[in-house]
Amino acid sequence: MSNELLAQQDGPVFGITINRPDAGNGMTDAMAVELTELIRKAPETSRLIILRGAGKDFCIGRATMGQRATSKPEALVGRRNSEIVFNAYAAIREVPIPVVCVVQGRALGFGCAIAALCDITIASDASTFQIPEMEHYILPTMVLSAMVDRMTRKGLAYMVYSCATVGPERALSHGIVSEVVPAAKLDQSVEDLCKFMLKAPAVATAGVKEYLRHAMTMDVPSAVDLARNLHAVVNSSSEMKRPK
Repeated sequence: MSNELLAQQDGPVFGITINRPDAGNGMTDAMAVELTELIRKAPETSRLIILRGAGKDFCIGRATMGQRATSKPEALVGRRNSEIVFNAYAAIREVPIPVVCVVQGRALGFGCAIAALCDITIASDASTFQIPEMEHYILPTMVLSAMVDRMTRKGLAYMVYSCATVGPERALSHGIVSEVVPAAKLDQSVEDLCKFMLKAPAVATAGVKEYLRHAMTMDVPSAVDLARNLHAVVNSSSEMKRPK
């Protein structure tokens, strides 16, 4: 593992820190691959993932953002390269345990997308969010794919077309973040949330993630049927019994 992504096991919590603070935690392709691997392996040892950035920013996007390409690759090569990002997005969606994101500063492009993708995102009142791809002559379909079921349609269209930088309260209304807290209380708020989440049985925590991952893109009758099935199966498990 590189020192650009720091991993820490703290009991049932697996922490991942993007560790390029001098570069705004810009994400290189190699880091995105490593992030994907860390997230996918986390359930082997953990019930919960916390994703954060070192220093003053969460993640200002991909390290290549704004750089002019010397040549354009063939479409197939370009598609293979883009899979690095799509795989990182998929890992957050598909991992069977919750991912909690902590945003303390700027979250731009890729950083904004993964903040929206995580199951819960707690943001500092000093955080900012932007989707700047159009400004760099990049069609932002990768970011759009991450946010299509996370953000409101009008909020997403506005941020993509305008490249506007929005504060945490606007990000909350758009569906990017779950909660906004004072910067001085950010770490404590995340710690308190995780402690509370871990009080629930692991099978219930995973059941909620499974339901939300599938139900939000189902038609209503199918979502109800999934709820009926999970309710019967999980609640009948011996793992759901209260400790004496």
